[in-house]
Amino acid sequence: MNEPLRVMRILEGTSVDGPGLRTSIYFAGCSHRCPGCHNPHTWDFEAGTPMSVEEIMDTVRYNGFPVTFSGGDPLYRAEALLPLAQAVGNEGLGLWCYTGFTYEQLLADGEPSVMALLELVDVLVDGPYMADLRDSSLLFRGSSNQRLIDIPESRRTGRVVLFQPDV
Repeated sequence: MNEPLRVMRILEGTSVDGPGLRTSIYFAGCSHRCPGCHNPHTWDFEAGTPMSVEEIMDTVRYNGFPVTFSGGDPLYRAEALLPLAQAVGNEGLGLWCYTGFTYEQLLADGEPSVMALLELVDVLVDGPYMADLRDSSLLFRGSSNQRLIDIPESRRTGRVVLFQPDV
């Protein structure tokens, strides 16, 4: 049996965590503690409601929207999230993931479960939120240091390729 995931909230039909309507899942746990974070209540790794992959997928399937992992920082629990990311992919739904780590940090660390999860992610929104770089005109991110990285294209080319929204 898979380890339960600590879910703070599932937001159905949101349009702020990626293009179109999405199902955003906010997971508990983050050690970045970015000053000005808009989700500080998600920092506690023991917060939220324990949910199984199937319980979460019931909501995902009901809506049929692409999915966004947020938090907290989902990559602190990459191994536990792998079955959920696989289930999302098996439904043919796109997957975005927010993290306070940079893509380069993740690659340099090379943690196997993070690398496996990244193989299932379409777009990674990377970098810590930086209040002094806050820019409310940016799509899908809060500060100008954060990037929307097209993971499949970045893996294919061996360099960071930014996602270009059709908006």
